[in-house]
Amino acid sequence: MKPNTPKSAWQKTRKLFNDIHLWIGLASGIIVVLVCLSGTLYVFNTELKEMANPELYKVTAPAAAKAMPVESLIKQVKESTGGKVVSIKIPADPNRTYQFMVRMKEGGKDKKEGKLATAGAGNEQAGKGKEGKEDNKREGKGDKGKGGKPEEGKRPSAFAVNPYTGEVIGNISEVKGATASFMKTMFSLHRWLLLDRIEKPIFGELENRKLGSYISGAATILFTIGVITGMVIWFPQRIKSWKQGLKVKWSGSWKRTNHDLHNSLGFYSCIFLFLMGITGPQWSFPWYREALRKTLGTYQPEGFEPPKDPVSTVVAGAAPLNLSDYLKKADAALPYEGDYSISLPKDSASAIAVMKNKTGFFAPAAGDKVLLDQYTGSVLKTEVFKDKPFNERVSGSIKALHLGDVYGMFTKIIYFLACLIATSLPVTGTLIWLNKLKKKRKKKVKQVPAMQLSA
Repeated sequence: MKPNTPKSAWQKTRKLFNDIHLWIGLASGIIVVLVCLSGTLYVFNTELKEMANPELYKVTAPAAAKAMPVESLIKQVKESTGGKVVSIKIPADPNRTYQFMVRMKEGGKDKKEGKLATAGAGNEQAGKGKEGKEDNKREGKGDKGKGGKPEEGKRPSAFAVNPYTGEVIGNISEVKGATASFMKTMFSLHRWLLLDRIEKPIFGELENRKLGSYISGAATILFTIGVITGMVIWFPQRIKSWKQGLKVKWSGSWKRTNHDLHNSLGFYSCIFLFLMGITGPQWSFPWYREALRKTLGTYQPEGFEPPKDPVSTVVAGAAPLNLSDYLKKADAALPYEGDYSISLPKDSASAIAVMKNKTGFFAPAAGDKVLLDQYTGSVLKTEVFKDKPFNERVSGSIKALHLGDVYGMFTKIIYFLACLIATSLPVTGTLIWLNKLKKKRKKKVKQVPAMQLSA
């Protein structure tokens, strides 16, 4: 293009988006690298926990043996822990342990429970582990109420149980070790940039945890804008040139290879990077979370009371059914193989809630729910996730969309690769910018003698 040729509207637009892309990339690059690197490792958090503590998750099913009745297992868990069982997770795989969620009584752990809590020391915690417990504590959910009694919102402890022997293997919510420490550090780096580990406030009275959350949240918003502007820049002016943005020229100079890596890898991962970026800031900013829900049409104002679930019909002298009977009823309503999560009723009128999740490499994270009458086993309500409106499905999948387990291991692998690419983008982008600066300097050096001669 000749020096005096006026730029087209597309070229001007592309230049504007290129400048935006450049400066927000430079402003957020270091933070994005830290957040994306920790996120890359945290994608397989669950799998790493299980690798570190196989004894808490896997058992060898005896030949021709059947699992003990759940009622018998509940009794043994109560005797071992001294707490109240509130829910049970029953896997479809016969070679996995059952998980019993137990709300501990006032006074902490008894001797038996104390031993279980440290069983397998040196290993990683599992279930809804320590990070979740810390989150609840920060929100005031884990504090004691009046009279020193635990509040209703306190997260229960998860205990692994051998379904064939009834042995309570350990408290998988509190096991510590090298893997646990490392993953906790990655979680802290991802959420708060490790600022939560500094006790003295850095800025006034602002809690360091919030400060880290604000910084990471702001960087994520800039990163999302960078993804959008990057796609505009990637789109070629001439349609016939689009293939150039889909491949990496390995035979060229390192500058060309670096440019292609930034350009092509950014294109291939853009959808997943956008989903990660658009969902992430909701954990940093309440206003963002509210705006996201309003956009999806699922926002509920403070004080809103959702419709109450149906309750069981209390019959004088009637006794609840066995849990195996509830599972049969749930199977009839949800006829597919999957993992169960049974929430026990809080009182004599509450319904039995059974959640069921499909299993497999492509299994969706979202489960289906059935409410059953605890006396008759009749289906009171069925919630099938795929039958919900699209906006409700998206709203209910925000966490899964951010973590990458929307469709099990399949999307986890994709997210892992996308996070890896996201970690590299600030590096390759900075190199592109530095190379352009060198070119501009060389042009200026060449122009100075020419101007002096003309003078």
